[in-house]
Amino acid sequence: MILYELKCSNGHQFEAWFKDSVTYDHQEKRGEVECPICSDVSVSKAIMAPAVSTSRKKELLQDRQIHKPTARGKERAAEVAREILEAVGKIQKHVEDNCDYVGDKFADEARAIYYGDAEERGIYGEATDEEAMDLIEEDIPVSRIPWRKYKDS
Repeated sequence: MILYELKCSNGHQFEAWFKDSVTYDHQEKRGEVECPICSDVSVSKAIMAPAVSTSRKKELLQDRQIHKPTARGKERAAEVAREILEAVGKIQKHVEDNCDYVGDKFADEARAIYYGDAEERGIYGEATDEEAMDLIEEDIPVSRIPWRKYKDS
């Protein structure tokens, strides 16, 4: 397993685990590596400091009996990842089935609903970080949720 520090084209940094560097490369090329903050799939590796191993560090690890993840641990991590993706998919489907898509007019429409200038209903769409912060500062209830982009077949 390998941990990468990643950065999306919107500047968000996050970490992600991969089986190996080849797995990351394949997933990144297919647009399967996605920012958990904004769902951007234009992701690249961020600059990372290398983990330097010292003999003292090795001694500490041995003293604490810290070992590499077991096969069962890796299986459990993969299972948890699948469960998270499944839950995100269910949330997305619920929102799509029960709310109106308003695209990049999300902030304006959320304000109009909040102030009684538009019909009260569930909506979803896109907002910049600044628009989202403005809504929060106005005490307009909004939530950001992970959003999976559909792939063209």
